[in-house]
Amino acid sequence: MNRLPLLARWGLIAAGSPLRHAGPRARGVHCLVLALGTLLLASQARAVLPDEQLADPALEARARAIGGELRCVVCQNQTIDDSDAELARDLRIILRERLTAGDSDKQAIAFIVARYGSFVLLKPPFDAQTLLLWLGPLLVLGAGGTGVTLYLRRRMDAAGAAPAALTDAERAKLDELLGGDAPP
Repeated sequence: MNRLPLLARWGLIAAGSPLRHAGPRARGVHCLVLALGTLLLASQARAVLPDEQLADPALEARARAIGGELRCVVCQNQTIDDSDAELARDLRIILRERLTAGDSDKQAIAFIVARYGSFVLLKPPFDAQTLLLWLGPLLVLGAGGTGVTLYLRRRMDAAGAAPAALTDAERAKLDELLGGDAPP
């Protein structure tokens, strides 16, 4: 399929562009660069709305830095600054209210953790409540390694064991199948 007319129609290449006369490989590279550029621009979109932003740039920068450490409890895999969820919006507003009230970064984070628990932190502290969270992957890895080791040992033991001798009935059946050419 020739994409050149489509690219010209979309205005991605000009009518007199040297790319018009370039080979398909150069046009493909051009399309790849455009796609990557579009993705980079889209990745800069944040969920922080203009009405949530603080007038003081230093305070807003602090709010963004703290917001990058807090997890959206609805999305669970995004920071509150990246999430479009209503609860994340509420958390952003609460955070900015606390900072405007004069709280330090630690005080603002402590306030939100007191309300939502340590789950709201992207990097939860290592304590009794989060012990399973921190050690869980190691426990699963250890259990899997133990299972594989036991499986391989059983397999090696079964492969190393001598095969059982044939019974008289099995030997007679083998002689019958091979036509009397069976080994003794």
